[in-house]
Amino acid sequence: MITVTDSAKKQAIRLMEDDDRTGLFIRVGVEGGGCSGLMYQLDFDNTETENDKTFENNDIKIVVEKKSFLYLVGTTLDFSGGLNGKGFVFVNPNADRTCGCGESFSI
Repeated sequence: MITVTDSAKKQAIRLMEDDDRTGLFIRVGVEGGGCSGLMYQLDFDNTETENDKTFENNDIKIVVEKKSFLYLVGTTLDFSGGLNGKGFVFVNPNADRTCGCGESFSI
């Protein structure tokens, strides 16, 4: 399961409302790349497949492809608006190493 913080929930709802994307959910995943080997993916989507795991946390629907889910179990999705930039942040307890920008990791 992926936990969604209140700040991530608020930002996701705002983005969906601003772009008139009601009825969408958050799709998160992992793909090869980045300086640490794996990169996070986050997008809004409206299509589920048979290879997806679907759950809801903090009133936000999250969909993860099964093979990405293994890397993301226990992850928290947060939103940071601090001095280092704005954006969604993954806090992944499974990551052994992360890059300086926090966008890639290794296990």
